[in-house]
Amino acid sequence: MKKILVLCLLIVVGCAKENPLEKEIAAIPIDLSISRFDQVFLGAAPSDLPQLKETYPMFFPRTIPDSTWVYTMRDPLQKELKEEIDLVFEDFSSVHLDVKSVLQHIKYYFPEYNTPKIFTVTTEDYRKKVILYQDMILIALNTYLGVDHKYYEGIQKFIVNGFKKEMIPVDIANQFAYSQVSPTRDRTFLGKIIFHGKVQYIKSLLVPNALKGLQYGYTEDQLIWAKDNEAEIWTYFIEKELLFSTDSKLDNRFINMAPFSKFYLELDNDSPGGIGCYIGHQIVASYMKNNDVSLQELLSKSAEEIYNNSKYKPRK
Repeated sequence: MKKILVLCLLIVVGCAKENPLEKEIAAIPIDLSISRFDQVFLGAAPSDLPQLKETYPMFFPRTIPDSTWVYTMRDPLQKELKEEIDLVFEDFSSVHLDVKSVLQHIKYYFPEYNTPKIFTVTTEDYRKKVILYQDMILIALNTYLGVDHKYYEGIQKFIVNGFKKEMIPVDIANQFAYSQVSPTRDRTFLGKIIFHGKVQYIKSLLVPNALKGLQYGYTEDQLIWAKDNEAEIWTYFIEKELLFSTDSKLDNRFINMAPFSKFYLELDNDSPGGIGCYIGHQIVASYMKNNDVSLQELLSKSAEEIYNNSKYKPRK
């Protein structure tokens, strides 16, 4: 009898956790095909170059001579790179599912967006992990080999923390979100954090099942710090009269990617970088919670209007 009660309880809990909206989004049909150009190129010989150029013309600019591609194909490091990528992405099914889920969420919230072609590639610029270009999304797999990978030695830790394959759907969502939010002409600190807050809000909709820390580019400990100190951060912004300041130095202190935010206090080293973007998201989320506004309407609202009607008040 006890076993039956436990089983019934598990069923009830499972049903309670099932999100009807997520179930609806998961049923959206997406014709997804991911072309592994990284495997094709890294495994190719110089004799394959003509066929590669014919099949993938977008990756072979006419300004680059064939000799450059031949030299790259013969480079022993290319074979090693392929082996390292294959070790991490031997089973590509989880990545395929994650990418499909992001595209389904995009289709739900932005139905006019056509499903793009997806290509996996490699890059020499670790800052270009995901690129949205016209009707394509390029994913540089060599930037997702794991935070402890030897290739990333010398890169700052706060950047390398995002070099894991769990970040692929988050990075796609991030790039898409930035493509949907018009650059702000509001040069105030408030205008800038609300701009990033809109981006973060869209991202949270597109990858709702990703760890919250990953959505901000934070570790879970950094996210806990942000939550625990949210009221104090907001008080600091108010007391220092930063909201309507146009001081561009605030970007590096509280908005841009960095090892930590700069309050010029002892707590700085414990804080995550870009804490202003975190606060901006909380303001936007509070605004959406307290106002009957569509996602598309949100994108057209000014920072001051969002702030004034957000009823944002972090708990102490």
